[in-house]
Amino acid sequence: MLRVAIPNKGQLADPAREMLREAGYEVVANARELVVQDPENDAEFFFLRPRDIATYVGKGTLDVGITGQDLLLDSGSSATTILELGFAPSTFRLAAPKGTASSIADIAGKRIATSYPGILDNWLRDNGIQATVVKLDGAVENSVALGVADVVADVVATGTTLRQAGLEVIGDPIFRSQAILIAREDLPDPVAVEVFVRRLHGVFVARSYVLVDYDIPNELIDPACKITPGIESPTVSPLQNSQWSAVRAMVPRKQVHIIMDDLYNLGARGVIVTDIHACRL
Repeated sequence: MLRVAIPNKGQLADPAREMLREAGYEVVANARELVVQDPENDAEFFFLRPRDIATYVGKGTLDVGITGQDLLLDSGSSATTILELGFAPSTFRLAAPKGTASSIADIAGKRIATSYPGILDNWLRDNGIQATVVKLDGAVENSVALGVADVVADVVATGTTLRQAGLEVIGDPIFRSQAILIAREDLPDPVAVEVFVRRLHGVFVARSYVLVDYDIPNELIDPACKITPGIESPTVSPLQNSQWSAVRAMVPRKQVHIIMDDLYNLGARGVIVTDIHACRL
């Protein structure tokens, strides 16, 4: 049985559950459930604190898990990244009270509060900066006002919380993060993990592409297929009117309206777009 760790709260939780549901897994749980069985897919889902997932997977207790790149790096876990999931993007940045620091050099010798001491220690060492790391468990933006620190290093999505605390970011991001799928080193059933990854990849494709169907005069099939080349190639079928054909192809969702305009201008008619709910390539 495949044992999967997924976040029980935070910005990773809802997108992770939605992705798993779209991949065909049963992950519905009430607030009190810590484990959900999915016997149809021979899987078991454990709802854990996002920060703990890398440790559980790295120790070999669980096979795979969904967490953040920042949390994996900070944990020092031996778990490895096997798939980037693309949601919950964030940056790990330094911030200080407005006007107190204009560059990274200004933080030397300062007290830096963070909930990610592993990431910060590595960055300070790599950049040859001497500073005191103050480890806190969340809400580090208040540490300066409360006299615990001079600077903060925290995960930033929009920067609103920092600005509300009178802080401004310093320099470039220390680290960029997103949701990832991680795995233990000694997987007991690599085939089950391959199936799991293939399903998640199918969700990416289904979200990124749509199906476009249209009718086109036969003499325009070649230029039309250049507009909609599909994955392998488009499907072209004859119509009752022998001078026309029907074409079906997968196209990038973000470009679909431009593609529809190009097809119509070329001479295509009956251009229809359909969502893809599941896919294997």
